[in-house]
Amino acid sequence: MGLFVKKPLHLLFSEAQESEKGLKKTLTSWSLVALGIGAIIGAGLFSITGVAAANYAGPGIMISFAIAALGCAFAGLCYAEFASMIPVAGSAYTYSYATMGEFIAWIIGWDLVLEYAVGAATVASSWSGYLGKLLASFGVALPPELMMTPFDVAADGVTHGILNLPAVFIVVLMSLVLIKGTSESAFVNTIIVILKVGIVLAFILVGIKYVKPENLQPLIPENEGTFGKFGWTGIIRAAAVVFFAYIGFDAVSTAAQETKNPKRAMPIGIMGSLLICTALYIVFAYVMVGVVHYTQFGAGSTADHLAPVAIAIEHMGEVDAAGNITPAYPWLNNTIIIAILLGYASVILVMLLGQSRVFYSMSSDGLLPKFFSTVHPKFRTPSKSNLFFMVLVSMFAAFIPGRVVGEMTSIGTLFAFILVCIGVMILRKSNPDAPRAFKTPLVPLVPILGIIVCFGMMSFLPFDTWIRLIVWMLIGLDIYLYYGIKHSKLNKDKHDSRSYKTVSNTGIVLAILLAIIALVHHYTTDVPDNALFYFSMFIAVIHLVIYFTRRGYQPNINAGN
Repeated sequence: MGLFVKKPLHLLFSEAQESEKGLKKTLTSWSLVALGIGAIIGAGLFSITGVAAANYAGPGIMISFAIAALGCAFAGLCYAEFASMIPVAGSAYTYSYATMGEFIAWIIGWDLVLEYAVGAATVASSWSGYLGKLLASFGVALPPELMMTPFDVAADGVTHGILNLPAVFIVVLMSLVLIKGTSESAFVNTIIVILKVGIVLAFILVGIKYVKPENLQPLIPENEGTFGKFGWTGIIRAAAVVFFAYIGFDAVSTAAQETKNPKRAMPIGIMGSLLICTALYIVFAYVMVGVVHYTQFGAGSTADHLAPVAIAIEHMGEVDAAGNITPAYPWLNNTIIIAILLGYASVILVMLLGQSRVFYSMSSDGLLPKFFSTVHPKFRTPSKSNLFFMVLVSMFAAFIPGRVVGEMTSIGTLFAFILVCIGVMILRKSNPDAPRAFKTPLVPLVPILGIIVCFGMMSFLPFDTWIRLIVWMLIGLDIYLYYGIKHSKLNKDKHDSRSYKTVSNTGIVLAILLAIIALVHHYTTDVPDNALFYFSMFIAVIHLVIYFTRRGYQPNINAGN
């Protein structure tokens, strides 16, 4: 069946030779550990942590980080096997196209939008919060209506947001930089890594003496009677939310082509960087919720919620008789905030760059319009694709709360990791003799554990996050059914009625699942959700009609596409 025709490995290798000729094997185990640390420590730690502690886990956020790391470890070992089999610069989209076929590659490629594009919107929302803190320290206050989305309310409970203007600004600025073209030297990358690690260490070293034991009790707050609202269900839900803080570790696996001994270095690089970052994350979380009671991270305006580091630093000082705090290090807050703002800008740049490359590859394969792989004649960048995502990500950042886009990023990434774990087991059956510089140990145990842990975290995410994921995947199926399946370069003239039936059946299952989850959410949530409920049911019904109609489509495969 054309849906599962794989992209030949020799074709990938030839493409790699043309575009990446001369890559030297220079990376060692410790080089990969450093690369992993630089990729992992990013915006998630400085933004989502406070929201997860305030809403779900309390001081137990430390346990949540450990659970999230466990899921990353299992998935990371599976990524390493993919990378050693296909040691070319790429992504899960490239791996899956070569090993599981076009349809699965499309699903993963579309899902990666949630990791890169929506992730960039999450970082931009947090960037806006930290910018507001920085400007306030100099006596400059932006109108609160322009610092929040229409779904956010200021601390006064009255002021409603219009759009998050600073978030739009940074997305537009980074997109314009990408359009013109940017190159990052090893020196600059090293400085960024040192900067991010330095922020974490400075925060820990300065703040640890201001930790108050009473803020850490109880470690796991009692469940409030709602699933996922503190207690152990809250711990696991928070693990799924803060999973966003770990995305980027898969960058280690994509460096296999430049690694001297990938069989030995890959597991050391992945597990070593995860272990170091997990330790830093747990201590960071310990200081954060020890200095400030976790409820404070959910107080104030929504713009403050994604700037927990700034809130914690404000509480590092002596308390007078009236309960007022005099910061012991007034210079530290602005210094760290400036460093975070610069670091965030680079994270947004890299996420937008990664997204444009995924869509460039999908467009080059014919699965998306040529628009996304058109290269600017002067700058030699996919400028039209960059402009498209500049608008899309800006809209996400301007009008959707940071919590929502952060959870969408986490569920999208967890879903991609599950597919990668499944892919490794399929490969062991379908291509047992294919050369592998690194083999995932204890297959199928490790991939199965990866699937269980990642799906377990997904299942604890709020129902509204699942609704958004399914709606997003349905949109992706629409595009594939009406465009990608007809214009695929590799599978031209190979898609028969069975292909259309399989895609349609997948869409029918998703539409039914959407309706079920929307109903469950509607009758179990404490927050009015009429708009989301009716929207979800409308989307489900429309797609049931579309896919039932399309099931019987008979393409004329001899006529060409």
